[in-house]
Amino acid sequence: MEKYSIEPYKDKDEVSDFRREEAYMRAKKKVDSIIGFYWHFAVYIVVNIFLIILIGVNAGFDGFGPYATATFWGIGLFFHFLGVFGPDFFFGKDWEKRKIKEFMDKEERHWE
Repeated sequence: MEKYSIEPYKDKDEVSDFRREEAYMRAKKKVDSIIGFYWHFAVYIVVNIFLIILIGVNAGFDGFGPYATATFWGIGLFFHFLGVFGPDFFFGKDWEKRKIKEFMDKEERHWE
């Protein structure tokens, strides 16, 4: 009766299973972080609507008071967004190349 096996993979197909499992774990972590962001955003909306109405009714809607929590929490939410989706979300990986090509094409049409 063999108690421990030193070699965890008996053949090469199991190594590819390990790589597939590793890719699955990375994808699952990414999906979990996206879900976490969406929950953060939903709580932000609900709580801030409640706070703006509550503070606005009691102290008035003028001034910065009713909107302070939403503003500063919104800054934190924006950084959470950047942490989850990355700065490439806005511009994309090829954004700079596309813009250069667009301006060059525009310049070329201008001279024709």
